[in-house]
Amino acid sequence: MSVILEKAQKLFLSDNDANVLTGHQFETVNYLVKDKIGIIELNRPNKMNAFNQTMRSELQAAIEMADNNDDLRVIMIRGAGDHFSSGADLKELVGAKHGIEAQILNEYKPFLSRIAQSKKIYMAVVQGAAAGIGGSLALNCDLVVMAESACLFQAFAAIGLVPDGGASWHLVNKLGYKKAFELCVEADKLTALECLSSGLVNRISDDASVQGDALVWAQKLATGAPLSQQYLKRLLQQAQRGSLHDTIRQEALYQQFCFNSDDFKEGVNAFFEKRDATFTGK
Repeated sequence: MSVILEKAQKLFLSDNDANVLTGHQFETVNYLVKDKIGIIELNRPNKMNAFNQTMRSELQAAIEMADNNDDLRVIMIRGAGDHFSSGADLKELVGAKHGIEAQILNEYKPFLSRIAQSKKIYMAVVQGAAAGIGGSLALNCDLVVMAESACLFQAFAAIGLVPDGGASWHLVNKLGYKKAFELCVEADKLTALECLSSGLVNRISDDASVQGDALVWAQKLATGAPLSQQYLKRLLQQAQRGSLHDTIRQEALYQQFCFNSDDFKEGVNAFFEKRDATFTGK
């Protein structure tokens, strides 16, 4: 049994239901499925989960597997070992044959865009450092749970680079221009508490319990109405860029889609019958 399956055994399972656990282990990424939740684990712990070409390719494949699994509602992305990700593997980066622009557009952007455009909820679980493109990956997820001792590290300026992977967009929209500029130009770190207070992450947990706490939250979210969650994700993304007038119109459209669904009928019936709703995404 792989390391990720052993860890998941402790988090997910009782002694009686080990047969419901499935997964796939790549070379640098582990992919695990149990019921409505998927876990994608960056698995180069001896390199602080730094991104090389293999990891970029395998992460894209794992995200596609998760996205194409209609049974999954929530996808958790985490790092093996003590860190989420230290960013790009510098030994590989300095030898990039086709230039960093092509690498970002062809190897990073596809999986970052897939997360943003997905109908599913993506949750980053950050322990240790989330640096460089690792931080961009975490910020690109819909939700972020962070360990108390973890940090978001914008290390680009320290090696003469600028933020990539959408980090500049996330930071300037959450922190404002001046604070985002200061953070990036100084190649500074943000603690978990600073990330929480600035709205970059949703929750922080004790280091020892962050994985379990994130899983409990994911399990709760996985019982929600998939269509409602899907349209909420689209709506909030569009509202960031749209006017109030356009947002109200878009709300009305998505509300009609949800109103026509079986899940809405189930939700109303469950409310009046004083029971938990069972949503199917239809």
